[in-house]
Amino acid sequence: MRKALSMEELKGIYGHIAKRYDRQHALITFSTDQKGRRILVENAVNEGDEVLECGAGTGITGILAARKVGPGGKVTLFDLSEDMLSVAREKVARENLQGSVVFQTGDMVHLPFDDDSFDVVLSTYSLCPLYDPVKGALELYRAVRPGGKLGIGHSTEPKNAIAKYLADRVEDIAWHFPWLSMGCRSVDVLPALEEAGGKVLLSKHIGVPLWPFLVFVIEKPST
Repeated sequence: MRKALSMEELKGIYGHIAKRYDRQHALITFSTDQKGRRILVENAVNEGDEVLECGAGTGITGILAARKVGPGGKVTLFDLSEDMLSVAREKVARENLQGSVVFQTGDMVHLPFDDDSFDVVLSTYSLCPLYDPVKGALELYRAVRPGGKLGIGHSTEPKNAIAKYLADRVEDIAWHFPWLSMGCRSVDVLPALEEAGGKVLLSKHIGVPLWPFLVFVIEKPST
């Protein structure tokens, strides 16, 4: 795994690209990022749920969740970058979802929420740049109520050896341009979540051969 960028570096990068993030990420991923978001919201979120989205960025996934939870639910958008959340606020206002959405900044590896606080916790492509993605994933799991769900999408390595080699070479170049790589690299957090007791309800690889994503939903046992 490539060495993670510092939190200050990430703040600078995402602050710089906040207004173009949606277009940039969709272009780089051939729009499969949005497919992963839809899969997670469709399979993890229900009407009336209290949802935390970590690494919420510009609010793409959070708005999908807010539409689904309806007026009886609540979505907290949590992100390191205030600049990204500023874009999310504008979108939420345009959608007239202010009554269902709140915003908070902070570090995903040290969440400021009590254990068992949310019906659903989501993370779409936000574990990839973390300095400790496994610890971050376990923090997300900690915040899920017993019987609740955790939905995650993240970059993963290509299964094909040739595709992996080619992807590594492209990333060698992209890594020299932090605004392009956004600090993202392949991570592997599902084994730690299963060891913590999570039950896998859905696990699916999506995306293009060189840059696949793993999207999965796990349930936190009720007892």
